Amino acid sequence: MNHQTNNCQLPAPCIIESGILVNNEDIRRLINDLTQVRYIHDIDGVVQNQGQGWILEVFNNPNQATIVVNNSLYINIQSFDYLKLNQVSPYETYFDLIQDNRTLRLIPLATVHQEQQQQASKNLGFDQDNFDEMLGEVFSAKWDVQCDDDFI
Repeated sequence: MNHQTNNCQLPAPCIIESGILVNNEDIRRLINDLTQVRYIHDIDGVVQNQGQGWILEVFNNPNQATIVVNNSLYINIQSFDYLKLNQVSPYETYFDLIQDNRTLRLIPLATVHQEQQQQASKNLGFDQDNFDEMLGEVFSAKWDVQCDDDFI
């Protein structure tokens, strides 16, 4: 008798801007992209703590705690049952880390990508205002050259 196994495998989940993540590795990757956040900690819907801070570490260890102190967040994803993504506008999504009746809401103020873009601008020695000023000078010089050519 020939036994065939059914290799019907479901596709991996696809979450876009809102939804629920239960896979710890997915949660870790998502939170790891955040750098500076506003946080709100509530139990049974009553705010216990809130503030702003920097996510310094995101890890997955059953023997360590999530710690939020002195504007620093050390997040152990095993402290939570799941993460809920909530989109409030086309450009803003916040993250609820949920464990029973406890929620730690993370509202991004900056992400790794934004930090990298800002650092790249600093490394190049200019910010957006300086860049705009330089462009204005280039266009002004080009107009001066064109005006001089018209009079020759």
